[in-house]
Amino acid sequence: MTRRRILLAAAALAAAPLTAWAAFPDKPVRLLVPFPAGGAADLMARGLAQHLGEQLGQQVLVDNRGGAGGTIACEVVARAPADGYTLLFGTMGTQAINPALYPKLRYDPLKDFAPVALTHLTPRVLVVGPSMTSRTVAEFVEAAKAKPGQLTYGSAGNGSSSHLSGALFESLAGVDLVHVPYKGSAPLLTDLLAGRVDATFDSFTVYEEHIRSGRVRALAVTSRTRMSALPQVPTLAQAGLPGYEVSNWLGVLAPAGTGKDVVAALHAAVIRAMADPAMKRQLTALGIEPVSSTPQEFADLIRSDITKWARIVKASGAKVE
Repeated sequence: MTRRRILLAAAALAAAPLTAWAAFPDKPVRLLVPFPAGGAADLMARGLAQHLGEQLGQQVLVDNRGGAGGTIACEVVARAPADGYTLLFGTMGTQAINPALYPKLRYDPLKDFAPVALTHLTPRVLVVGPSMTSRTVAEFVEAAKAKPGQLTYGSAGNGSSSHLSGALFESLAGVDLVHVPYKGSAPLLTDLLAGRVDATFDSFTVYEEHIRSGRVRALAVTSRTRMSALPQVPTLAQAGLPGYEVSNWLGVLAPAGTGKDVVAALHAAVIRAMADPAMKRQLTALGIEPVSSTPQEFADLIRSDITKWARIVKASGAKVE
């Protein structure tokens, strides 16, 4: 090879993307979950991390960074190196609702992240605990109207999708409930079972065992259609609140500026992980819908939902205290 050809080859190699000659990933990947361990998001993230690690050939470590409505984890990922080794398990709450709730949000859900893929859809369930005798939505509404400002509903935190699901219910049903925020679903479940809070609009995943045992009652689901895991339970629209629909979504995002080749590698691995038959059966049994998308489709969903939730937050009067 002539000296000129050697120089041309070296120049071409230097100009090539990093992953053209250095395999990604070559070390463990962190997946930050914006909520504490034990909640629905954590359970989904751990299942995804296991299968994603198998596809990437590297361990995917779940890193729970709960607090402040998920903003802490989002800030960490937004400021992380854009190399694909720090990822966010983002939710409708962190990426679409928070911009309407936090006037000084320290991350931009559109500018600070590179969407990889949508992964899960989780309809919420209106669940009442042993403190309530209501067996239908109509009976729950009647009880709330008989005791305005006295019945309580818990959520996974101020500004969470479970909080706003309840606020939307109050608006459409014309009732006045007391919102009780918790730091995640796990402590909320404890208090619901103990009768210290009356109801919640939370993920079915956390409550399934207790719904099956009869310790709590599912009055309705928040999605447009009934859940296959709870075919006997009506939607809130069917139960007398037309127009009510909330389905939380979750997905994987990388820091903005992550190379297109790295995003493409992550996207392909996430899609394969979510297609695992065993995991799909497990999620479906829990009332969770495994889904997929392109990075652009995920970006479009985030953008449209920011607009949607801005209207709902304003109309409901919900705010972070």
